[in-house]
Amino acid sequence: MEKGKHNPGIAAVLSFVFSGLGQIYNGQIKKGLFVIFLSCLSIFILIIGAILIGFWLFGKMIFVGQLVWGIAIFAVGLLLICILGIWSILDAYNVAKRD
Repeated sequence: MEKGKHNPGIAAVLSFVFSGLGQIYNGQIKKGLFVIFLSCLSIFILIIGAILIGFWLFGKMIFVGQLVWGIAIFAVGLLLICILGIWSILDAYNVAKRD
């Protein structure tokens, strides 16, 4: 895609669908792939927390502080997903608008 031909709205929507897609749309391939990697890592962290909470809920407790660790890990994953998502949308929009 030629420089200056990126629609800020499309870039923002793509980043809303999945963090990093807007950066790839804007031609920032390495940045987009890195954001996608961080998004997947954040989702993985969230899932680990959910698994620990699930084990506790179903009585398959591994250790005493499992629920606390599960909630903490889940919260960190959720926070990372939210922060990265908002940053990705704003960055994709601003880069497309600037081009």
